[in-house]
Amino acid sequence: MTRWHAFISLLSLSLLSACAAGPDFTRPEPSVPAAYTGPSDIRSVAGQTIAIDFESPGNWWQSLRSDRLDTLIEKAMAHNPDITAAKATLRQANELYAARSGTLRYPSADIGVSGQRQRFNPGSLGMPGGPREFSLYSANVGVRYSFDLAGESHRILESLAAKADFQRFELAGARLTIAANITLTALAEARLAARIASMNEVLAAQKEQLRIGNGQLRLGQISNDHLTQLHSDYDRTDAEVLRLREQWQETRHLLATLAGDAPSSPDIPDFRLDEFSLPEILPMVIPSKLVRRRPDILASEALMHAANAEYGAAVARLYPQLNLSATPGTQSPTMGGLFGPGTAVWSLMGQLSQPLFHPGIRAEKRAALAAFKASEARYQKSVLTSFREVADALRAVQSDAERFTVLSKADQAALSLVESSERQLKLGATSELQVQIARQKYATSKLPLIDVQTARLNDSVALLQAMAGEPPADEKP
Repeated sequence: MTRWHAFISLLSLSLLSACAAGPDFTRPEPSVPAAYTGPSDIRSVAGQTIAIDFESPGNWWQSLRSDRLDTLIEKAMAHNPDITAAKATLRQANELYAARSGTLRYPSADIGVSGQRQRFNPGSLGMPGGPREFSLYSANVGVRYSFDLAGESHRILESLAAKADFQRFELAGARLTIAANITLTALAEARLAARIASMNEVLAAQKEQLRIGNGQLRLGQISNDHLTQLHSDYDRTDAEVLRLREQWQETRHLLATLAGDAPSSPDIPDFRLDEFSLPEILPMVIPSKLVRRRPDILASEALMHAANAEYGAAVARLYPQLNLSATPGTQSPTMGGLFGPGTAVWSLMGQLSQPLFHPGIRAEKRAALAAFKASEARYQKSVLTSFREVADALRAVQSDAERFTVLSKADQAALSLVESSERQLKLGATSELQVQIARQKYATSKLPLIDVQTARLNDSVALLQAMAGEPPADEKP
């Protein structure tokens, strides 16, 4: 028993005294600017306020105030294949950590029972006596443990934990990406529906022009070439409507797929632009805080942490290794006497080894260091990319708001022309054909306004997504 007490004491001491080789990981402190676009960072645009150092809620898409969009995104969070795969990958990473943790942190033990029948012939060794046969039964427990003297096991587990963090941030990023893709696709569907409606107004006006033109042709007021041109304009508009309808249907197929449904799903709503509201407040997290909340940056940081730990494990392999094994058991010539008195046997073995000539180990160390440098560069790139996305979104919010103001004036001017021509028609000062031409121009003028309305919503989504952290998880993997 004294020997076993010594073994357990030595094991406990090793667990407490193991140190990790290589540098400990320190969270990077990237160089961050004071502002995203310089001293003139935008504070407000038409109808929207950009709140400095304001963090949006996790479900940022709810600020568009579309209940049907909220329902569709909630469905996607539960059924989208990308999110399902990310959840499974995270569970895999957690289980891999648990598996290696059990292998590296604790001793392994196996129980074995064996029986054998032997024939021994003393004459083969020049000894007197005839052949003898006997049985030998044994039962034992094998215990093995590798002491983590240089901290290789510690670094391996540290790397696996960092990789599990990476998968957690990847899951958060997948949720944000799916939410953004569904939102942008819903806005694209609404834009196409609005353009189709406006183009149908153009078609209606052109159809009236054809009707009037046929009458004028019979009266000799216009030429046949003029009527042919009217037909050509109508056909081109009709073809454009067909193209828009095709794009609208494809957009609905994409929405269904993003939600985890078949393209033919009847559960996908028909989105319209008027059901979306511009967020009154847009958040702008300061750069120093953004790098601590964006999932893509945190994922890059986790990979950098894993690379640092793998470098430490490579360094630890240059140091001595200590392995200890013990096998207590019993042996008996009969099965019944296997656990009787006087049958106990045991063995205890320790092995200390120091790498002497292993050129590959040092090459592995250099490779691990290079991998860490590469992960560090990728982290810096993710930080810079995030700042660029925010800067682009801020400028787009401002630019499209200005375009919206200008196009709204043009739209109102076109509407005024329609109203003026209708008044003149009642007074007999203009023809019905001129009224239809004015209506066509007004319907056509609404197309760029529809585009810029959608662009403003898209800009808000881009800024919300760029500032977003991890949305609430619907399950804990």
